[in-house]
Amino acid sequence: MGFAVGGRSPGSRVRAVSHAFPVGRRPSSGLGAWRPCGWLSPVTVAGPRRIRTGFPSPPTSERAPSYTPPAGATLARVTVNLTRIYTRLGDGGETHLGDMSRVAKTHPRIEAYGAIDELNAQIGLALTVDDLPTAYAPWLRRVQNDLFDLGADLSVPEGGERERLRVVADQVAWLEGICDEVNATLQPLKSFVLPGGTRAAAHLHVCRTVCRRAERRALGVEDANPEVVRYLNRLSDLLFILSRGANGGDEPLWEPGAGR
Repeated sequence: MGFAVGGRSPGSRVRAVSHAFPVGRRPSSGLGAWRPCGWLSPVTVAGPRRIRTGFPSPPTSERAPSYTPPAGATLARVTVNLTRIYTRLGDGGETHLGDMSRVAKTHPRIEAYGAIDELNAQIGLALTVDDLPTAYAPWLRRVQNDLFDLGADLSVPEGGERERLRVVADQVAWLEGICDEVNATLQPLKSFVLPGGTRAAAHLHVCRTVCRRAERRALGVEDANPEVVRYLNRLSDLLFILSRGANGGDEPLWEPGAGR
């Protein structure tokens, strides 16, 4: 049994084949990996791709990953299948939030997850740089996936009968763990770091500054999930730490008044 997935308008909905995700499993990488799922009723993911999803009965076909869930596990299935991109519904300067309410494209929620989308694109660019340390790639790919969670969270205001996908404290704690791991390998700072150095470090600094802007935009969203702001705050710290690591200890430092 499949379920209806909406594109950018109700007219572009299609039927999608789904993968299963048991509660409590977090993947390391890969498409179709098992992912934690705390929402037991349909969710709506919005933003550039609005998705109205339901939860049908557990899969029985060979499309599902080979995994036997623990006793009592709840299965949920969310898959995106987009067949139409343009809809003309936004030509008047408005768009839908995840609860299908119409708002201006300058609405604080749109500004916030738009900035997060830009951040995600910058991280994608950083991942293409040849001198990016190998260990950073899987971390950044996981961050990219988390950023879609942030966008989904911001796109749906609190309230309503349906439980929605929300960012949780464990996602922030994971960032803190990576921050501590990498920072332990770095020399203490004796001055502020100038953005630059290696190409990878420079790209990571750009990501950091866009992340700070996304955080400021998220702070402007009324009744936003505080874990979204915490995630962005911690992510900007991580991007700074990774940029230092990418420079391998040879980083440009601020010399106060050197140009006077």
